[in-house]
Amino acid sequence: MSLILLRADNNGKLLNSLADIERHAGLKIKGKPRLVENEFADKMAQDILKKKLKKKSLVSAVVKVQEDATKSILQVKKIHPPAHLIIVSDEYPEFETLKTEMSKAPVLKGYYSHKSNKSKK
Repeated sequence: MSLILLRADNNGKLLNSLADIERHAGLKIKGKPRLVENEFADKMAQDILKKKLKKKSLVSAVVKVQEDATKSILQVKKIHPPAHLIIVSDEYPEFETLKTEMSKAPVLKGYYSHKSNKSKK
């Protein structure tokens, strides 16, 4: 399991990126994406990347995926989502902070998993 921090310019780009994660990257989202404060997400991204961000986010979310960090990174590299995605594994010191923040954060409205509506054949 790993967490993905999403930073975007608007809610539409955030929702499109979540759809891209499932449809094109083939990752399984567990639970509902949660909105996090933009300042928190920007600081978290800066701490993980260890460099200054070029642009601040206007909307941010965090989502849990079933796959491990290595597979998540390899799959996300293949797609070009409209949001900035950062894979956070449990090896990062920020993982627990992000996980705690996620548990307190409100659910992102407008998201639904297209995979949950399909039955396996």
